[in-house]
Amino acid sequence: MTLADSNAPPLRTRTVLAFWAPLAATWLMMAVEGPYVAAIIARLANPTRNLAAYGVAFSFAFMAEAPIIMMMTAANALVADRQSLIALRRFTFRLNGVLTAAMALGLLPPVFRFVTDRLIGLPPDLAHLTHVATTFLLLWPAAIGYRRFYQGILVRHHMPRRVAYGTVVRLLTMSVAAVGLAAATTLPGAYVGSLALASGVIAEAAASRWMARGIVARLLAGPETTTTLTTRDIGKFYFPLALTSLLAITVNPLVTFFLGRSRSPIESLAVLPVVSGFVFIFRSGALAYQEVGVALAGSDRRRERTIARVALGLASVSAAALGGVLFTPLGHAWFTRVSGLSPELAALAIWPARVLALLPALDYMLGLQRALLVLARRTRVITAATAVEAAAIVIVLIVGIGALDMVGATAAAVAILIGRLCGNLFLVAPALGPRHPSRHGVPETDATPAA
Repeated sequence: MTLADSNAPPLRTRTVLAFWAPLAATWLMMAVEGPYVAAIIARLANPTRNLAAYGVAFSFAFMAEAPIIMMMTAANALVADRQSLIALRRFTFRLNGVLTAAMALGLLPPVFRFVTDRLIGLPPDLAHLTHVATTFLLLWPAAIGYRRFYQGILVRHHMPRRVAYGTVVRLLTMSVAAVGLAAATTLPGAYVGSLALASGVIAEAAASRWMARGIVARLLAGPETTTTLTTRDIGKFYFPLALTSLLAITVNPLVTFFLGRSRSPIESLAVLPVVSGFVFIFRSGALAYQEVGVALAGSDRRRERTIARVALGLASVSAAALGGVLFTPLGHAWFTRVSGLSPELAALAIWPARVLALLPALDYMLGLQRALLVLARRTRVITAATAVEAAAIVIVLIVGIGALDMVGATAAAVAILIGRLCGNLFLVAPALGPRHPSRHGVPETDATPAA
């Protein structure tokens, strides 16, 4: 019986928070790595250019991982026995191979120079710095897909703490690599950041596989089943999820493209990763809330009021906490003393960050809306909302940078906030509408992690 079962007792706020906390902790740990690496780069030689190159390289790698990032959800939902494990593992490895080949193709000098020189407009020396930093992230998407496949198996078998343990391994490895490279080499900061990130995620992938070894062995030793999960079945289930993720993640390179053609382009490229990383700390808990809603709301909506009430509370607390930092002297102190930005870059960073102060609250609402739509099996609406959000961001960037000549980082922050608001508004009516779950050939299973 799941926590959302109709025979379960009334849902309490503390139950929701207890379920949410370990999932949020995992995201929070991942949120720390961005500001941490940026702070190290900011303390090395030529921080502005290296932060800019690191930000662009990470945007490319982030885009390359988009098609594979939902593999955790797929493994959680589909890996039930020996046959499904083998089928989805084969699908994952093939998709990893395709993504690695595509990234390698994009790293070919003529292709990469076309993107950085012609499309983004980076200066030649910054483009070269970005090229090498991106090359160090070649295995990033495959490592992400590998570890999320095994993390999904762990979650399905009620072992979410092991997912958190893997994140600890990632952070420790990344920290050792970053500090060690910074102290023992004269590598540019952008290279140090990329190598640290790659080392961390590869270590996490290996740890996830090791922690899932017992489950995998039991599944492989199990009997064959009469049902067969085909590649076509997996594709029907997975590709809509991948499309949603792809639409969301491609926003980053779109923003990078516009920043390269904005006012104060190098400074904007340098501070935006720092701003985004700091705001992400307050957003991280919201990224876990979709799973909370799916797990606890129940298909009959008896518990949605409690889920919604907790979401509103968490949204209010996160926005208030972020605003309490950004609209006080603590904001300047963070960007100068913690992030290591120069006074000039810190002054540039503070206003885009303030614009994004409401973003964590909108993320909690989005997680709630998506959870209700997942329960209703209306995932295409989620994809449509993501497309609306991306379109709104592009339109605002065109107006803000092209027509109003805004500083790039500020224009990007305004665009991101307005885009997220449009996405939220698009989902209001569908999320509140009736539930009519549909079936699409893939068995409807409880893909929710245990508390």
